[in-house]
Amino acid sequence: MSEQVTRILSGITTTGRLHLGNYLGAIKNWTKLQMHAETFLFVADLHAITTDQDPDELKRNILNAVITYLACGIDPEQACIFVQSQNPHHAELAWILSCVARIGWLNRMTQFKDKSGKNKDNAYVGLYTYPVLMAADILLYHPTHVPVGDDQKQHLELARDIAQSLNRKFERSILTVPEPYIVGEATRIMSLRDATKKMSKSDESDYSRINLDDDEDAIIKKIKKAKSDSEAISLATLGARPELNNLATIYAACTDSTKTRVIEQFEGKGFAEFKSALYEVVVNKIVPIANEIKYLRNHLDHVQAIVTQGNSKAAELSVKTLAEVKQAFGLKVF
Repeated sequence: MSEQVTRILSGITTTGRLHLGNYLGAIKNWTKLQMHAETFLFVADLHAITTDQDPDELKRNILNAVITYLACGIDPEQACIFVQSQNPHHAELAWILSCVARIGWLNRMTQFKDKSGKNKDNAYVGLYTYPVLMAADILLYHPTHVPVGDDQKQHLELARDIAQSLNRKFERSILTVPEPYIVGEATRIMSLRDATKKMSKSDESDYSRINLDDDEDAIIKKIKKAKSDSEAISLATLGARPELNNLATIYAACTDSTKTRVIEQFEGKGFAEFKSALYEVVVNKIVPIANEIKYLRNHLDHVQAIVTQGNSKAAELSVKTLAEVKQAFGLKVF
Protein backbone atom coordinates (compact mmCIF):
# COMPACT_ATOMS: atom_id res chain seq x y z
CA MET A 1 0.00 0.00 0.00
CA SER A 2 1.14 3.51 -0.78
CA GLU A 3 2.43 5.51 2.19
CA GLN A 4 0.05 8.28 1.14
CA VAL A 5 -2.94 6.16 2.20
CA THR A 6 -2.90 7.14 5.85
CA ARG A 7 -6.60 7.18 6.77
CA ILE A 8 -9.60 5.50 5.15
CA LEU A 9 -13.32 5.70 5.80
CA SER A 10 -16.20 3.59 4.54
CA GLY A 11 -19.63 2.30 5.54
CA ILE A 12 -22.61 0.20 4.46
CA THR A 13 -26.29 1.18 4.58
CA THR A 14 -28.46 -0.87 6.96
CA THR A 15 -31.36 -1.72 4.66
CA GLY A 16 -31.13 -5.48 5.22
CA ARG A 17 -28.85 -8.38 6.12
CA LEU A 18 -25.34 -8.03 4.73
CA HIS A 19 -24.53 -10.42 1.90
CA LEU A 20 -21.75 -11.89 -0.22
CA GLY A 21 -21.61 -8.77 -2.41
CA ASN A 22 -21.01 -6.56 0.65
CA TYR A 23 -18.24 -8.88 1.79
CA LEU A 24 -16.42 -9.34 -1.52
CA GLY A 25 -16.97 -5.78 -2.69
CA ALA A 26 -16.14 -3.97 0.55
CA ILE A 27 -15.60 -5.73 3.88
CA LYS A 28 -12.96 -8.17 2.62
CA ASN A 29 -10.90 -5.21 1.44
CA TRP A 30 -11.40 -3.39 4.75
CA THR A 31 -9.81 -6.31 6.62
CA LYS A 32 -6.65 -5.74 4.59
CA LEU A 33 -6.70 -1.94 4.68
CA GLN A 34 -7.09 -1.82 8.48
CA MET A 35 -3.59 -3.24 8.83
CA HIS A 36 -1.98 -0.42 6.85
CA ALA A 37 -4.03 2.72 7.48
CA GLU A 38 -6.02 4.39 10.24
CA THR A 39 -9.50 3.02 9.56
CA PHE A 40 -12.97 4.39 10.29
CA LEU A 41 -15.90 2.11 9.43
CA PHE A 42 -19.46 3.13 10.14
CA VAL A 43 -22.96 1.70 10.00
CA ALA A 44 -24.92 4.04 7.71
CA ASP A 45 -28.33 3.88 9.39
CA LEU A 46 -29.36 7.46 8.60
CA HIS A 47 -29.10 6.62 4.91
CA ALA A 48 -31.48 3.69 5.43
CA ILE A 49 -34.40 5.95 6.34
CA THR A 50 -34.42 7.69 2.95
CA THR A 51 -36.96 4.94 2.22
CA ASP A 52 -39.57 3.52 4.60
CA GLN A 53 -38.17 1.14 7.22
CA ASP A 54 -39.81 -0.95 9.90
CA PRO A 55 -38.33 0.42 13.17
CA ASP A 56 -37.82 -2.97 14.81
CA GLU A 57 -36.23 -4.38 11.67
CA LEU A 58 -33.96 -1.35 11.35
CA LYS A 59 -32.74 -1.85 14.93
CA ARG A 60 -31.92 -5.47 14.11
CA ASN A 61 -30.14 -4.46 10.92
CA ILE A 62 -27.98 -1.91 12.74
CA LEU A 63 -26.93 -4.47 15.33
CA ASN A 64 -26.38 -7.16 12.71
CA ALA A 65 -24.19 -4.84 10.64
CA VAL A 66 -21.84 -4.26 13.57
CA ILE A 67 -21.80 -7.97 14.35
CA THR A 68 -21.09 -8.82 10.72
CA TYR A 69 -18.20 -6.35 10.50
CA LEU A 70 -16.62 -8.09 13.49
CA ALA A 71 -17.39 -11.60 12.24
CA CYS A 72 -15.73 -10.81 8.90
CA GLY A 73 -12.48 -9.88 10.58
CA ILE A 74 -12.69 -6.17 11.34
CA ASP A 75 -10.52 -5.73 14.43
CA PRO A 76 -11.73 -3.00 16.84
CA GLU A 77 -8.11 -2.61 17.95
CA GLN A 78 -7.20 -1.57 14.41
CA ALA A 79 -10.42 0.02 13.13
CA CYS A 80 -12.93 2.43 14.65
CA ILE A 81 -16.41 0.92 14.25
CA PHE A 82 -19.26 3.34 14.92
CA VAL A 83 -22.93 3.98 14.20
CA GLN A 84 -23.70 7.05 12.08
CA SER A 85 -26.90 8.14 13.86
CA GLN A 86 -25.16 8.10 17.24
CA ASN A 87 -23.01 11.05 16.16
CA PRO A 88 -25.10 14.22 15.61
CA HIS A 89 -22.15 15.88 13.87
CA HIS A 90 -23.04 14.02 10.66
CA ALA A 91 -26.45 15.65 10.35
CA GLU A 92 -25.20 19.08 11.45
CA LEU A 93 -22.34 19.17 8.98
CA ALA A 94 -24.66 17.86 6.24
CA TRP A 95 -26.86 20.95 6.67
CA ILE A 96 -23.88 23.30 6.46
CA LEU A 97 -22.54 21.50 3.39
CA SER A 98 -25.98 21.76 1.76
CA CYS A 99 -25.33 25.51 1.86
CA VAL A 100 -22.16 24.93 -0.17
CA ALA A 101 -23.37 22.29 -2.63
CA ARG A 102 -25.20 23.37 -5.80
CA ILE A 103 -28.59 22.18 -7.04
CA GLY A 104 -26.98 21.37 -10.37
CA TRP A 105 -24.53 19.01 -8.69
CA LEU A 106 -27.37 17.04 -7.10
CA ASN A 107 -29.39 17.03 -10.31
CA ARG A 108 -26.56 15.12 -11.96
CA MET A 109 -26.60 12.34 -9.36
CA THR A 110 -27.87 9.22 -11.10
CA GLN A 111 -28.87 7.18 -8.04
CA PHE A 112 -31.79 9.49 -7.18
CA LYS A 113 -33.20 8.91 -10.64
CA ASP A 114 -32.69 5.16 -10.30
CA LYS A 115 -34.20 4.87 -6.82
CA SER A 116 -37.10 7.27 -7.22
CA GLY A 117 -38.17 5.90 -10.61
CA LYS A 118 -41.29 7.40 -12.12
CA ASN A 119 -42.60 8.64 -8.76
CA LYS A 120 -39.84 11.12 -7.97
CA ASP A 121 -42.36 13.78 -6.84
CA ASN A 122 -43.44 11.41 -4.06
CA ALA A 123 -39.89 10.50 -3.00
CA TYR A 124 -38.60 11.81 0.31
CA VAL A 125 -36.36 14.89 0.23
CA GLY A 126 -33.72 12.81 2.00
CA LEU A 127 -33.47 10.51 -1.00
CA TYR A 128 -32.53 13.55 -3.11
CA THR A 129 -30.14 15.18 -0.63
CA TYR A 130 -28.51 12.10 0.90
CA PRO A 131 -25.34 12.55 -1.23
CA VAL A 132 -24.69 15.69 0.85
CA LEU A 133 -25.02 13.63 4.03
CA MET A 134 -22.63 11.13 2.47
CA ALA A 135 -20.18 13.98 1.86
CA ALA A 136 -20.49 14.94 5.53
CA ASP A 137 -19.91 11.31 6.55
CA ILE A 138 -16.63 11.40 4.66
CA LEU A 139 -15.35 14.92 5.28
CA LEU A 140 -15.88 14.86 9.07
CA TYR A 141 -12.99 12.43 9.47
CA HIS A 142 -10.38 13.82 7.02
CA PRO A 143 -9.71 10.51 5.24
CA THR A 144 -6.93 10.55 2.67
CA HIS A 145 -8.72 7.81 0.70
CA VAL A 146 -12.21 6.32 0.43
CA PRO A 147 -12.61 2.75 -0.92
CA VAL A 148 -15.19 2.92 -3.69
CA GLY A 149 -16.79 0.68 -6.27
CA ASP A 150 -18.10 1.85 -9.61
CA ASP A 151 -21.50 2.83 -8.20
CA GLN A 152 -20.02 5.12 -5.53
CA LYS A 153 -17.50 7.10 -7.59
CA GLN A 154 -20.05 9.84 -8.30
CA HIS A 155 -20.76 10.32 -4.59
CA LEU A 156 -17.08 10.67 -3.78
CA GLU A 157 -16.69 13.18 -6.61
CA LEU A 158 -19.49 15.24 -5.04
CA ALA A 159 -17.73 15.13 -1.66
CA ARG A 160 -14.53 16.29 -3.33
CA ASP A 161 -16.38 19.12 -5.13
CA ILE A 162 -17.95 20.27 -1.86
CA ALA A 163 -14.66 20.15 0.03
CA GLN A 164 -12.84 22.09 -2.68
CA SER A 165 -15.63 24.66 -2.88
CA LEU A 166 -15.62 25.23 0.88
CA ASN A 167 -11.84 25.50 0.98
CA ARG A 168 -11.88 28.06 -1.86
CA LYS A 169 -14.67 29.99 -0.15
CA PHE A 170 -12.54 30.57 2.94
CA GLU A 171 -9.17 30.50 1.14
CA ARG A 172 -7.65 27.82 3.32
CA SER A 173 -7.59 24.05 3.63
CA ILE A 174 -10.35 23.29 6.13
CA LEU A 175 -11.54 19.97 4.71
CA THR A 176 -9.34 17.19 3.36
CA VAL A 177 -10.09 16.38 -0.30
CA PRO A 178 -10.07 12.56 -0.31
CA GLU A 179 -8.85 10.37 -3.14
CA PRO A 180 -10.67 7.24 -4.33
CA TYR A 181 -9.14 3.92 -3.40
CA ILE A 182 -10.16 1.53 -6.16
CA VAL A 183 -10.37 -2.09 -5.08
CA GLY A 184 -10.03 -5.22 -7.24
CA GLU A 185 -12.25 -6.76 -9.86
CA ALA A 186 -14.77 -8.11 -7.31
CA THR A 187 -16.10 -4.61 -6.60
CA ARG A 188 -19.49 -5.36 -8.11
CA ILE A 189 -21.22 -8.67 -7.37
CA MET A 190 -24.48 -9.20 -9.21
CA SER A 191 -27.76 -10.91 -8.35
CA LEU A 192 -27.85 -14.71 -8.59
CA ARG A 193 -31.27 -14.42 -10.24
CA ASP A 194 -30.50 -11.57 -12.65
CA ALA A 195 -26.84 -10.89 -13.35
CA THR A 196 -27.65 -7.54 -14.94
CA LYS A 197 -28.60 -6.16 -11.49
CA LYS A 198 -26.38 -5.66 -8.47
CA MET A 199 -26.77 -8.10 -5.57
CA SER A 200 -28.99 -6.22 -3.14
CA LYS A 201 -30.13 -6.47 0.48
CA SER A 202 -33.54 -5.15 -0.54
CA ASP A 203 -34.25 -7.60 -3.37
CA GLU A 204 -37.53 -9.41 -2.66
CA SER A 205 -36.03 -12.80 -3.53
CA ASP A 206 -33.70 -14.24 -0.92
CA TYR A 207 -32.38 -16.49 -3.70
CA SER A 208 -30.87 -13.44 -5.38
CA ARG A 209 -28.13 -13.23 -2.76
CA ILE A 210 -26.05 -15.22 -0.30
CA ASN A 211 -26.42 -13.69 3.15
CA LEU A 212 -23.38 -13.72 5.39
CA ASP A 213 -25.34 -15.62 8.05
CA ASP A 214 -26.58 -18.33 5.64
CA ASP A 215 -25.72 -21.92 6.57
CA GLU A 216 -24.15 -24.48 4.26
CA ASP A 217 -27.45 -25.90 3.01
CA ALA A 218 -28.79 -22.46 2.10
CA ILE A 219 -25.62 -21.54 0.24
CA ILE A 220 -25.63 -24.76 -1.79
CA LYS A 221 -29.32 -24.40 -2.65
CA LYS A 222 -28.92 -20.79 -3.79
CA ILE A 223 -25.93 -21.50 -6.01
CA LYS A 224 -27.66 -24.52 -7.54
CA LYS A 225 -30.63 -22.30 -8.36
CA ALA A 226 -28.49 -19.41 -9.63
CA LYS A 227 -29.40 -18.46 -13.18
CA SER A 228 -27.15 -20.04 -15.82
CA ASP A 229 -27.34 -21.34 -19.39
CA SER A 230 -26.74 -24.60 -21.26
CA GLU A 231 -23.50 -23.60 -22.99
CA ALA A 232 -20.10 -24.91 -21.96
CA ILE A 233 -17.77 -22.71 -19.93
CA SER A 234 -15.70 -20.68 -22.39
CA LEU A 235 -13.33 -17.74 -22.07
CA ALA A 236 -14.29 -16.61 -25.57
CA THR A 237 -17.94 -16.08 -24.57
CA LEU A 238 -17.37 -14.68 -21.08
CA GLY A 239 -18.09 -11.07 -22.01
CA ALA A 240 -21.46 -11.93 -23.57
CA ARG A 241 -22.71 -14.10 -20.70
CA PRO A 242 -23.47 -12.00 -17.57
CA GLU A 243 -24.36 -15.02 -15.40
CA LEU A 244 -21.09 -16.76 -16.20
CA ASN A 245 -19.18 -13.54 -15.65
CA ASN A 246 -20.82 -13.02 -12.25
CA LEU A 247 -20.27 -16.55 -10.96
CA ALA A 248 -16.67 -16.48 -12.20
CA THR A 249 -16.17 -13.17 -10.38
CA ILE A 250 -17.48 -14.71 -7.15
CA TYR A 251 -15.24 -17.77 -7.55
CA ALA A 252 -12.19 -15.62 -8.28
CA ALA A 253 -12.82 -13.32 -5.31
CA CYS A 254 -13.33 -16.22 -2.90
CA THR A 255 -10.07 -17.88 -4.01
CA ASP A 256 -7.97 -14.72 -4.55
CA SER A 257 -7.66 -15.64 -8.21
CA THR A 258 -8.75 -13.97 -11.46
CA LYS A 259 -11.76 -14.58 -13.68
CA THR A 260 -9.48 -15.62 -16.55
CA ARG A 261 -7.78 -18.30 -14.46
CA VAL A 262 -11.13 -19.54 -13.18
CA ILE A 263 -12.59 -19.88 -16.66
CA GLU A 264 -9.46 -21.56 -17.97
CA GLN A 265 -9.74 -24.09 -15.11
CA PHE A 266 -13.28 -25.03 -16.21
CA GLU A 267 -12.93 -24.46 -19.96
CA GLY A 268 -15.30 -26.74 -21.91
CA LYS A 269 -17.12 -27.99 -18.81
CA GLY A 270 -20.77 -27.45 -17.95
CA PHE A 271 -22.37 -25.22 -15.34
CA ALA A 272 -23.24 -28.19 -13.11
CA GLU A 273 -19.59 -29.04 -12.53
CA PHE A 274 -18.65 -25.39 -12.19
CA LYS A 275 -21.40 -24.71 -9.63
CA SER A 276 -20.38 -27.76 -7.62
CA ALA A 277 -16.89 -26.32 -7.26
CA LEU A 278 -18.26 -22.82 -6.68
CA TYR A 279 -20.48 -23.67 -3.73
CA GLU A 280 -17.56 -25.49 -2.11
CA VAL A 281 -15.36 -22.37 -2.18
CA VAL A 282 -18.24 -20.12 -1.10
CA VAL A 283 -19.13 -22.43 1.79
CA ASN A 284 -15.49 -22.45 2.92
CA LYS A 285 -15.46 -18.66 2.88
CA ILE A 286 -18.90 -17.84 4.33
CA VAL A 287 -19.76 -20.56 6.85
CA PRO A 288 -16.98 -19.53 9.30
CA ILE A 289 -18.34 -15.98 9.13
CA ALA A 290 -21.89 -17.23 9.74
CA ASN A 291 -20.69 -19.23 12.75
CA GLU A 292 -18.96 -16.17 14.20
CA ILE A 293 -22.12 -14.09 13.66
CA LYS A 294 -24.09 -16.64 15.70
CA TYR A 295 -21.47 -16.51 18.46
CA LEU A 296 -21.50 -12.70 18.64
CA ARG A 297 -25.30 -12.58 18.76
CA ASN A 298 -24.98 -14.42 22.04
CA HIS A 299 -22.37 -11.97 23.37
CA LEU A 300 -24.05 -8.60 22.85
CA ASP A 301 -22.35 -6.95 25.84
CA HIS A 302 -19.03 -7.37 24.02
CA VAL A 303 -20.50 -5.90 20.83
CA GLN A 304 -22.04 -2.96 22.71
CA ALA A 305 -18.70 -2.14 24.35
CA ILE A 306 -17.00 -2.02 20.94
CA VAL A 307 -19.67 0.31 19.51
CA THR A 308 -19.54 2.60 22.54
CA GLN A 309 -15.77 2.89 22.22
CA GLY A 310 -16.00 3.48 18.47
CA ASN A 311 -18.72 6.11 18.80
CA SER A 312 -16.59 7.99 21.31
CA LYS A 313 -13.45 7.91 19.18
CA ALA A 314 -15.36 9.05 16.08
CA ALA A 315 -16.97 11.94 17.96
CA GLU A 316 -13.60 13.13 19.30
CA LEU A 317 -12.37 13.65 15.75
CA SER A 318 -15.59 14.89 14.15
CA VAL A 319 -16.29 17.55 16.78
CA LYS A 320 -13.00 19.24 15.86
CA THR A 321 -13.87 19.25 12.16
CA LEU A 322 -17.34 20.62 12.79
CA ALA A 323 -15.99 23.34 15.08
CA GLU A 324 -13.51 24.48 12.43
CA VAL A 325 -16.20 24.60 9.74
CA LYS A 326 -18.58 26.54 12.00
CA GLN A 327 -15.79 28.92 12.92
CA ALA A 328 -15.12 29.61 9.24
CA PHE A 329 -18.80 30.37 8.59
CA GLY A 330 -19.06 32.65 11.62
CA LEU A 331 -21.37 30.24 13.44
CA LYS A 332 -19.08 29.76 16.45
CA VAL A 333 -19.43 32.94 18.53
CA PHE A 334 -18.11 31.74 21.88
